[in-house]
Amino acid sequence: MIRILIVEDDEAIANLLRMNLMKSGYECEMAEDGEKAADLLEVSSYDLVILDIMLPKMNGYEVLEYAKSLEIPVIFLTAMGETAQRVRGLRMGAEDYICKPFEITELLARVETVLRRYKKTDARMYLLDIMIDTESRMVFQNGKQVELTLKEYELLLLFVRNKNRALYRETIYENVWGGEYPGTGRTVDLHVQRLKKKLGLEEHITAIYKVGYRLVV
Repeated sequence: MIRILIVEDDEAIANLLRMNLMKSGYECEMAEDGEKAADLLEVSSYDLVILDIMLPKMNGYEVLEYAKSLEIPVIFLTAMGETAQRVRGLRMGAEDYICKPFEITELLARVETVLRRYKKTDARMYLLDIMIDTESRMVFQNGKQVELTLKEYELLLLFVRNKNRALYRETIYENVWGGEYPGTGRTVDLHVQRLKKKLGLEEHITAIYKVGYRLVV
């Protein structure tokens, strides 16, 4: 299982991160200051560090240097206006940054991107009787391959990574098709219907009136 260290002194934000990452299948530990983060990095193995910059006892830049020496990728957490701090972190070797406040779907997408870059993603994901092989981009149900289009495959991954979470149509469109949601047309709805039919997920992918969809498992 992928292990992530969350280094954040704001307890509410740390708990929000931990809850949503664990829902997506990651194992998480937390540190509320830089010194504790360094101690945990010394004795435990992690696949990723999500790191606030402004921390007690040891700041995020110092923890970044420690993580880099262990070849662990880092995603910085920064406040919206901290452009100079973000640039400094990226120049020092951070893989990415997330601005507070953040959307959970964006956070999960950025985590997945960095893990994939470091080839640390789980090769297989499971949903009910469905197995997704993320390396071959093939989907199997009860051992039999199911042919999905590229967009259907990406839509399935988005739902699996956000199980039991309401997804706005805008969020679905931006993550699967890219760009800004046009607000008209039935592109999202038609693809969701085709995906549900192909995999027999009619009872699990539910429509939310005037919002979007939720995968319920």
